[in-house]
Amino acid sequence: MSPAVGSLHHIEVWVADLARAEESFGRLLGALGYRPFQRWEGGRSWALGSCYLVVEQSPALSSDRHDRLRPGVNHLAFHAGDRAAVDALTADAQAHGWRLMYADRHPYAGGEGVYAAYLENADGFEVELVADAPGEER
Repeated sequence: MSPAVGSLHHIEVWVADLARAEESFGRLLGALGYRPFQRWEGGRSWALGSCYLVVEQSPALSSDRHDRLRPGVNHLAFHAGDRAAVDALTADAQAHGWRLMYADRHPYAGGEGVYAAYLENADGFEVELVADAPGEER
């Protein structure tokens, strides 16, 4: 069966430090069910179903730090399973270089009824781990 028209094919994230990105993104993506997909001198990718995520250290970078507050992508949000899965992923991510954002409002920083964790890595990239709503299946 072909992927649905309009579904994401891949996402490419340019990073200043490939090794650091491989460690932070690779561990988190692996915990979310992604598998290593491609590997080349300047990049890595992980796939889940028909979609894959690339981190690449391009020689064309114009800055050495991502700024999620500038125009462009602010963050990536992932379905993470139930609340216990979000909690476990959050704890593991924090133990491996991700910082919990909005700790004073966690796990409802996204609003009442949205159980999620917002994490930022050392390079300023943000991910959101969203729990399934009660009764919702992945």
